[in-house]
Amino acid sequence: MVLTRSRDDRCVRDSVHPIPRFASDFFFGFLLCRFVALLRLLPCIVPPSSVHSSYAVAGDLVCLLQASAILETVHAAVGLVHTAPLLAFLQWGGRTHFVLAVVRQIPECQMQVQSSPSVFITIMAWSISEVIRYSHYALTTLKVCPAWLTYLRYTAFIPLYPIGVGPGEMWTMYQALPFVKERDLYSGFFGMFSISYHSFLVAVLAIYPFLWMKLYLHVFKQRKSKLGKVGGAKKQA
Repeated sequence: MVLTRSRDDRCVRDSVHPIPRFASDFFFGFLLCRFVALLRLLPCIVPPSSVHSSYAVAGDLVCLLQASAILETVHAAVGLVHTAPLLAFLQWGGRTHFVLAVVRQIPECQMQVQSSPSVFITIMAWSISEVIRYSHYALTTLKVCPAWLTYLRYTAFIPLYPIGVGPGEMWTMYQALPFVKERDLYSGFFGMFSISYHSFLVAVLAIYPFLWMKLYLHVFKQRKSKLGKVGGAKKQA
């Protein structure tokens, strides 16, 4: 009895209900895809390759994965994972806007935006954090998630989130501003609201740190709860 319980306690579940098969398949599938994206990025840090080629080698896959990550919001809404649906949606919306509305829409300025080191920083930080997170989710569904992976899941974000947001997303959007203004990007849509997308992007940059901090503090709260349960499970074992 003790041995069985300690084995189960090795993994702190993120879900509040038994995980359906489709969700389990999604976790494993998304983990594989994120791992492929990470493998594509790693050669960019070794000469003769360059970080300037990161979007060229992994950008399309990252865009596809980020668009499909809307399912994370659904998972949060139905209680499959322990994340507030609004925060899940904000993270998905922020990242999707970054890759699809900003970076992907300025192809003729590749050397200034798509090939910026800040894009490499962003998608590398995303890829590392998502490989860790989905490894945790996937092994959780099998009830074989080791305590060290739970610790890594709720610790790696401490450096990775700020790196991805500051020198990554925000710096890239700042670099994109002149090109957005020159092209009057999305003028048809934003013209209905008597503003320009350039002004909207400036506003996004102004509030981005505050929205991101809300998510960051939420994950810190999760970290305290999850790692506390891991510590309690070890004591019982």
